[in-house]
Amino acid sequence: MLDPKHPGHHVNEEPRNDFIDVALGFAGMFAVMTLIFVVAVLLKQII
Repeated sequence: MLDPKHPGHHVNEEPRNDFIDVALGFAGMFAVMTLIFVVAVLLKQII
């Protein structure tokens, strides 16, 4: 049997780019917060 703790037996099946993941997460959160801000300002102007 294979040793389940052996690091050589765990191949990264889907290599990820962590920097791109963080950048997309930051950009997505920034876009959502900007949209919320714009909607809040517009609602404040209307009311």
